[in-house]
Amino acid sequence: MYKLFTHNDLDGVGCGIVAKIAFGDRVDVRYNSVMGLDFQVERFLERKDEKQNKDTTLFITDLSVNKENEEGLDAYVKEGGKVQLIDHHKTALHFNDYDWGHVKVEYDDGRLACATSLLYGYLVHHQLLEPSAALEEFVELVRQYDTWEWEQNDNIKAKQLNDLFFMVSIDEFVEKMVPRLERMDHFEYDEFEQKLLEMEEDKIERYIRRKKRELVQTFVGDYCTGIVHAESYHSELGNELGTANRHLDYITILNMGGKKISFRTIHDDVDVSAVADFFGGGGHAKAAGCSMNEESYELYAKAAFIIEPMRQDAFRNHYNLKETPQGCLYENRNEDRLFIYEKEPEYWAVELNGERIEDRYSDFEEAERFVKRQHSAWLSRDEHYVDYLREFMMNNKKGTD
Repeated sequence: MYKLFTHNDLDGVGCGIVAKIAFGDRVDVRYNSVMGLDFQVERFLERKDEKQNKDTTLFITDLSVNKENEEGLDAYVKEGGKVQLIDHHKTALHFNDYDWGHVKVEYDDGRLACATSLLYGYLVHHQLLEPSAALEEFVELVRQYDTWEWEQNDNIKAKQLNDLFFMVSIDEFVEKMVPRLERMDHFEYDEFEQKLLEMEEDKIERYIRRKKRELVQTFVGDYCTGIVHAESYHSELGNELGTANRHLDYITILNMGGKKISFRTIHDDVDVSAVADFFGGGGHAKAAGCSMNEESYELYAKAAFIIEPMRQDAFRNHYNLKETPQGCLYENRNEDRLFIYEKEPEYWAVELNGERIEDRYSDFEEAERFVKRQHSAWLSRDEHYVDYLREFMMNNKKGTD
């Protein structure tokens, strides 16, 4: 008999699907939140001497246990119990100190690992699962989505798998996937699912457009973050908001109903798993999360409540355009006007209300980053730009008279 405790996201449920194909009715799968796992493990250890648990192999995937359960599991293994923890988060690397721990962040070829791919490899290696092309394709889609390689590879099929996952219940998703992967030569979506996915994509785009207007900006520690309340589409939302606002170090997504916080970044030099870890959570360098405690509530929810949402850059301009060497105009709610222009090659300057800021910037992006982070400014509309230039010309004319 086998028991699997795993996460309740796509990667965790992917582990459940792989286990179902490997063990069939001989495996009992439990899907858990990050906080729910330790309760399940505690109950298992309390009942370890019961008849049904004596011959059970316990798998834990895509999640890590707390220190107390870590010690309990190790004692259980030393008593003859069978446990295998498989994870891919760097915060779990210390489990490799145990014979029953297998944590791998990336493969030797540089590809990032996910729990589904690690479990699949483990079961195949130990001859507990017969490999198949369809299952390998499914596992790779899960891996690419969970590690965000799908975006680099423009693998829309991987994103669609996650969309489909969130459109149905976990049980329904598993019931759809297991028989399909067992009988198909290659993994494909059926015609009905394709229609659903097209409708879902339209829905996501509308949702993101609305949330762009609700984003607020603030500093938390040394990081400049954008904060938004949202209950759905966290990955898509984090990616879109981060891409549209590259001056932000990361995006913070608050789910007040679920009392959870998600962190997303598009930057290679920002590790949001460290941010989440500070509040007792974890995850990947570019996607992480934590439960909302009193401290994180104060910093991200309460402090941001009084901040006005960010204004989006003007997007129908013909004259006031970014990276124009002659200059482009930004403004903020304090009615400040910030003018970015190229003074000479590799030297961009910023003027605040007509006064030159002493700092110099090597490119436009660096100058804009300063303007947006320190002054919460947005690209002005053409008419404001024209007024600014007209005023500038008039002042210059008066100075020469």
